[in-house]
Amino acid sequence: MRQAFSLTVNGSPVSVSADGATNLIHILRSELALRAVRFGCGAEACGACMVLLDGEPVMSCTLPLERAAGHAVTTPEGIGTAEAPDPLQAAFLAEQAAQCGYCLGGILIAAKALLARNPNPTRAEIAVALEKNLCRCGAHNRMIRAVARAARAMRGEAA
Repeated sequence: MRQAFSLTVNGSPVSVSADGATNLIHILRSELALRAVRFGCGAEACGACMVLLDGEPVMSCTLPLERAAGHAVTTPEGIGTAEAPDPLQAAFLAEQAAQCGYCLGGILIAAKALLARNPNPTRAEIAVALEKNLCRCGAHNRMIRAVARAARAMRGEAA
């Protein structure tokens, strides 16, 4: 049954009409045209659909809209822009930490959540934070370096 749901997406209030059981990824991609959130496995096993829900990383492929209603959702589009990239995005570019890019949105979200709670993560902590994100391209070492670089930049240290 369709009903109205309100939530905040990337800092802007939105209202959508949908069945409450509709997965959040469908709303983000189809209703709100936020395409950096990717559908991968549909079973919370790859991380391509990861978003922040009130600052915590969650998989949007299985999250019902009714559970996201009233909360703040951040997608990869909400992290930064081409004109004003987030330090995390700038570090990924500097480290050439993306290959095909399919997984990148979810990885940026996981890294953003990590850096919000731990501004000085170790290599092992970065690896653990990214372990729910599957990347078939083999860029993991560059991604870990990029997250460490972003952490240094955010702390005001030299890259």
